[in-house]
Amino acid sequence: MTSEPPRDDADDAGTEPAAHRHLAHTWQEARELSFDCASPIPPAPVALRRALGRTLAADVTALHDMPHYASSAMDGWAVNGSGPWILAEPGQRLAPHQASPIVTGGLIPAGAKAVLRSESGVIGPDEDQLPVLKLGGGAKPGEPRNGDHIRKAAEEAAEGEVLIPKGTVLNPAHLALAALAGHDALPVLGKPVVRLVFTGSEVVASGVPQPGEVRDTFSPQLSAVVDLLGGVPAGEIKIGDGDGEWLAALEDPEPVGDDEDTPPADVVITTGGTGRSGTDHLRRTVEQLGGRLLIDGIAMRPGHPAVLAELPDGRFIIGLPGNPLAAMMALSTIGGPLLAALGHRPPPPVTEVPCGTMIDADPGRTRLMPFRMVYGMASPAQHTGPGMMRGLAAADGVLVVPPHGAQLGEPVPAFALPWGRPLPEPDAGKPAPKPAARRTPKKPAGNGPVDWSALLG
Repeated sequence: MTSEPPRDDADDAGTEPAAHRHLAHTWQEARELSFDCASPIPPAPVALRRALGRTLAADVTALHDMPHYASSAMDGWAVNGSGPWILAEPGQRLAPHQASPIVTGGLIPAGAKAVLRSESGVIGPDEDQLPVLKLGGGAKPGEPRNGDHIRKAAEEAAEGEVLIPKGTVLNPAHLALAALAGHDALPVLGKPVVRLVFTGSEVVASGVPQPGEVRDTFSPQLSAVVDLLGGVPAGEIKIGDGDGEWLAALEDPEPVGDDEDTPPADVVITTGGTGRSGTDHLRRTVEQLGGRLLIDGIAMRPGHPAVLAELPDGRFIIGLPGNPLAAMMALSTIGGPLLAALGHRPPPPVTEVPCGTMIDADPGRTRLMPFRMVYGMASPAQHTGPGMMRGLAAADGVLVVPPHGAQLGEPVPAFALPWGRPLPEPDAGKPAPKPAARRTPKKPAGNGPVDWSALLG
């Protein structure tokens, strides 16, 4: 009994039979080529509101003293010398024994030595019945001392001082600090801008699909996955299955939407149209635009019809199969490494996990199998047909099963999901754990994977 699901050679509608498919690259070759074909995008300034999570390409320094003027830390009066104080107009230079009203953050007038808090002073008549400022009942002994409640210029930083070092991943506080320092934009490492093109006249965006229709699974997820993989989503469009629509969608490098700050796309990801039927236009459109195919099919399942192309203007095209699980496996295989290379990052890591069942050989083809960790072993999930998402939604990662299959307990390559936790590092000095003998659920009839769900709560 093995975990291999029933064979499904049609990962994407319209693909050719298995004997005629073009499987030019192994899974590992496709992954390496996707990373090696791209150069990191050069650093560039990015507006503060777009810089969250980006990596600084240079030190951020203060463009002026911070604060750049002495200001009041309290509401009250700026004073010079001891009281009582004669009231002066706000903003004028204070002579000894003069005071003027001030609010928190207000500019300290010339001549002022301290700020008297509003709760520590009262205005009353002097001997000549003129209004003067006197210490009130809330005043502390000796108040105010020189410098009290004054925020000195350059108290936080002096002009030219380094505030955020190169290489920092920017958080919201960094952005506020940069704004205080006088910056409107920050130099950050390049990050690929990604445009999404969804295809298929049979795809419906809402409700329950009718026979012959399929529900759109890409709009709710693909933009978020691109972000998790290190890309900058820059809008999405929906097109039909005509040649003209494909050509118009791929020849326009501009992002979708009204945001003028977004640069042209570096990568375009399409869904569907990667087969070899008469309604599949991706390869023909790339050829019309003068592009070249870097990857035209991968010896893997699901996701084998995946395409990676490069256009003359430097944009990359990632063609994903139309079935959702096949598309996600293809995106993990070529999209993850490509976006990492463009974004100054290493490729997503591949580790090893002990296999929780025996998996038969599938000569010449790598299988990507979502799995759950059960008793420290990777158990392939159920519901992992090319058009299914149930198995992936509950998975801890994806097994990369080599063509020769795998034995129970054997270490098998695996990668984490973009939205999941990192996989545990293999322990070279410790044998793979075995499932508890008395708690193993019964094997299901047929050749489907073992269902561990009863043990997962």
